Amino acid sequence: MKIDSGIMMTDLNGAPEAAKRAEAQGYDGVVTAEMSSDPFLPLLLAAEHTERIELMTSIAVAFSRNPMILANLGNDLQAYSKGRFILGIGSQIKPHITKRFSMPWSSPAARMREYIQAMRAIWACWYEGEKLDFRGDFYTHTLMTPMFTPTNNAYGPPKVVLAAVGPKMTEVAGEVADGLLVHAFTTPRYLKEVTIPAVERGLAKAGRDRKDFEFCYPAFVVTGADEKAWEASRTGITRQLAFYGSTPAYRGVLETHGWGELQSELNALSKQGQWVEMGERITDEILEEFAIVDEPRKVPGRLAERFGGHIDRMLVGFDFLPEEERPAAFERLRAA
Repeated sequence: MKIDSGIMMTDLNGAPEAAKRAEAQGYDGVVTAEMSSDPFLPLLLAAEHTERIELMTSIAVAFSRNPMILANLGNDLQAYSKGRFILGIGSQIKPHITKRFSMPWSSPAARMREYIQAMRAIWACWYEGEKLDFRGDFYTHTLMTPMFTPTNNAYGPPKVVLAAVGPKMTEVAGEVADGLLVHAFTTPRYLKEVTIPAVERGLAKAGRDRKDFEFCYPAFVVTGADEKAWEASRTGITRQLAFYGSTPAYRGVLETHGWGELQSELNALSKQGQWVEMGERITDEILEEFAIVDEPRKVPGRLAERFGGHIDRMLVGFDFLPEEERPAAFERLRAA
């Protein structure tokens, strides 16, 4: 198991130091997310100021761009980082794509399958000299001239990992991606009963092997050195879980545990802007299903116990442990 650290920031000035610190502390990768800022620019700075650590977007919104744009970004970051870039993408949900990005939305799983296939066709043109002739239902790429063909391609294309929650998109990940970005709003039961079987169907459909596929997971942890830190941690996680739980597309996760009606309640509260009240709907029982809840020194063992054998790389910050104790925690997880 590889261990990643997040560099979620809006100020690019902090990216180099955050990446250098993560590398020095022994993390295997640094991860950015497309939230209130661009996810690629911090990784460019991280690549400049590090030597071995992997660099991953988790996620960049695919449907706000076209395959050619992401193919270019992926190529340039892969080349500049000397082969350390991982392109993590996701669909986002319809309201954001249509209302925030003003882009088309339809058949998200089928569109995503074609999107990744289109990027691979573009890269095959650039790296292997194949004629670009991709014609799909959603994307068409048939023109590439020498002037627009990248020459900084010594490291080949980056790995593509796809974020998914529902079984259809998850199956697409198994079929055409190099890995799955398991959504944080996933319980161990949902992972075993829905996510893993869907990936296996996708792998089987494409004739691929599990050993060539990577499961990536951002773990929720509630912990703290004292009561104040513990309560702050718990409040932050419950509110984030409530936010995710309000999304209709994620209802299936709650339904797996018989909590489907909670999604309707959270959705209604979100439309009223009652974000604090939403977090209060997350009971201790629900919290325990989604997060590791324990004292700091027990967290690494709990993570290994819950996810060892299923997850290949994990996004989890270890700021709750003294710095001198982190190497041992990393090794325990890597061994899992």
